Amino acid sequence: QVQFVESGGGLVQPGGSLRLSCVASGVMFRVYDMGWYRQAPGKQRELVAHISSGDSTNYADSVKGRFTISRDNAKSTVYLQMNSLKPEDTAVYYCNANWAQRHIYWGQGTQVTVSS
Repeated sequence: QVQFVESGGGLVQPGGSLRLSCVASGVMFRVYDMGWYRQAPGKQRELVAHISSGDSTNYADSVKGRFTISRDNAKSTVYLQMNSLKPEDTAVYYCNANWAQRHIYWGQGTQVTVSS
């Protein structure tokens, strides 16, 4: 059974940090390009950060310099380290897995709320 399970969300004050994790099972994780997306209420889902199977990364302009995506293939896990969080980062965060545009999976999402 294929599963991608996110964790690490929660409530944090502005300026704080969180680390999201997404653990894969049932797939050959190392061949997948992985992404973190987010969706705020009333807004479209947007790409936050992406890491290829070859470890190339890219980020949305809004998070550059604050967020870092990484992966550990031995643990079948992708991470999103989020620093200097802002209220506008509040959203449900989803991990996405993509292999050759034919095998695409989503996690169930984890809520991140940035508020004082």
